[in-house]
Amino acid sequence: MKTVTLFLLLTALIFSCMPTAWAEEAAAKGPTALEFVRMMGSGINLGNTLEACDANKGRFSENPSDYETLWGQPVTSPEMLRGMKSAGFDTLRIPVAWMTNATRLSEGDYTIDSAYMERVRQIVDDALEAGFYVILNDHWDGGWYGMFGSDTQETRDLAMEAYKGMWAQIAQRFAAYDDRLIFEGANEEIGARFDEDSRLYCDDSMKHILSDNERYALANQVNQAFVDTVRAAGGENDSRFLLIPGYGTDIARTCDSRFKMPRDTAQDRLLISVHFYDPWSYCGAANYATATKWGTKKDLDTMNKTLSRMQKFTAQGYGVVIGEYGALPGPDGRMKDNAKLYHENFLLNCDLYGYCGCLWDTSGFYVRKNLAFSDEEMEKLYDVFRFDPQDEPLEEYVANVVSDAGEWLQIRIDEAPDTFLENAIEITDDTIVAWLMWSSGDWAQSYSVGDTYTPDAVSPGLKVTDAVITEPGQYTVALDFTGTEKGYSSSVAFSALGIMNGETLHPDWAVHIQEVLINGEPYKLSGRPYTTSDDGKCTRVNLFNEWVTALPADARVLYGPPISISPTVLNRNDDVISHIETISVTFLYEKKK
Repeated sequence: MKTVTLFLLLTALIFSCMPTAWAEEAAAKGPTALEFVRMMGSGINLGNTLEACDANKGRFSENPSDYETLWGQPVTSPEMLRGMKSAGFDTLRIPVAWMTNATRLSEGDYTIDSAYMERVRQIVDDALEAGFYVILNDHWDGGWYGMFGSDTQETRDLAMEAYKGMWAQIAQRFAAYDDRLIFEGANEEIGARFDEDSRLYCDDSMKHILSDNERYALANQVNQAFVDTVRAAGGENDSRFLLIPGYGTDIARTCDSRFKMPRDTAQDRLLISVHFYDPWSYCGAANYATATKWGTKKDLDTMNKTLSRMQKFTAQGYGVVIGEYGALPGPDGRMKDNAKLYHENFLLNCDLYGYCGCLWDTSGFYVRKNLAFSDEEMEKLYDVFRFDPQDEPLEEYVANVVSDAGEWLQIRIDEAPDTFLENAIEITDDTIVAWLMWSSGDWAQSYSVGDTYTPDAVSPGLKVTDAVITEPGQYTVALDFTGTEKGYSSSVAFSALGIMNGETLHPDWAVHIQEVLINGEPYKLSGRPYTTSDDGKCTRVNLFNEWVTALPADARVLYGPPISISPTVLNRNDDVISHIETISVTFLYEKKK
């Protein structure tokens, strides 16, 4: 880590890592957002608990515990919360679903059930008593945020009215609570899920009618409404720290210039929330046996660079909270290979930049019914990263935290292997490699998803055939799932043919798919694929990408005009797609005719 970088970080965060005595002094004068986030230390989520809901069925229960245990968690007890605090966590993020009665909301009644409000209050009180800082949010909540993208103005107006009304009720109920209680405006819904289908809450037919610019503008409007509503509720809400959800809580999209932090009547009291599960093929895989490999120099460097982007906000005085992160364990609680390294490297980044990270946990890491970690290595790790300033002078404490983090991050990169692969293709700026990106329909198998060729990001047992392109002509890429734990790919969630450095070296070339074989048999595509690029570097041909809602302006085909083209040429409803043992794609790659 460069000395100048450490100096700048130290200068910017000189009052941000506060021992108890200085924490009390800061509380008296009012800590800044950067100081406050340092005091929040390391956090954990009370996942799959108060946000559990059965709203997809329109079911309503008057007993709050019916929701609290709906997704497999035990009823939360003070003993559990004390155990989590003792395990090394300083902040508890409590995801909540407030709109438990879908029928009432569709009729314009967004009153929060009093019994449910009381249950949330009890858990907040128990968490504060245990010594936590507490983050309280609205979390998916059955998907009602899709009302913001309705094709009727009446429903869109109701969405905003309900959002403001919900937060007015929450703010009024907790108006007397001090700064240790933080409100977070939403979860991942702001911007990214304004088009989510929410016909459960309204009768009209939902449409994906918002452009990207409109979603950004609406995200800024909703976040502003959150701040204004809470501030107007009075009491401690006048200066309460408020956590603003980033755009879909995605780091790249939140750092987009179209995302704006809201105006605030209180000075230096806003925080920004994003999530980090990169790469999902590792973090989100169902268990250790299906996760892609992680832990190369490139993996570590990618994590470090991605997290460093949030300095855009710390430089403006906003505290950064990574509201969710983690290489999630499987149902049996077994950690993934290199899980300790993944979490350690993440926590070192938080130390370096002054972020508070909140581990996403549904009793996979800390098993609530056992009041203990499921893994001894993880237990030791989080004990080390607790907020524990002791009595050393403030300047020394800050310097040690930042300097140690920078040094250990560099050591981890130096120790990491370049690759896990045998006979790996040597990659240079002049190398052109074609490969088949893949995520199975159940997310159990994947290979190198994204515009950067990452052959290490492969599910265990998956055999791949990539192609080094040296001249115009015919090439084949393939995947063989028979050696994976499941033995086949269960449908497809995403797939594309990628050509690394294609746009850089051959911007006027295009791809023509000649043949697709599935399980050794020819497969007829359901549409016409096209050549495009998302990043201006990697050439891409989408085979199944349902996230493309508008065809790109630069779409091109090798022969003729780009008509009747589609980003979903694999038909997920075909029987053969439900059980793919092998798939190969043969294509021509040459200058566009």
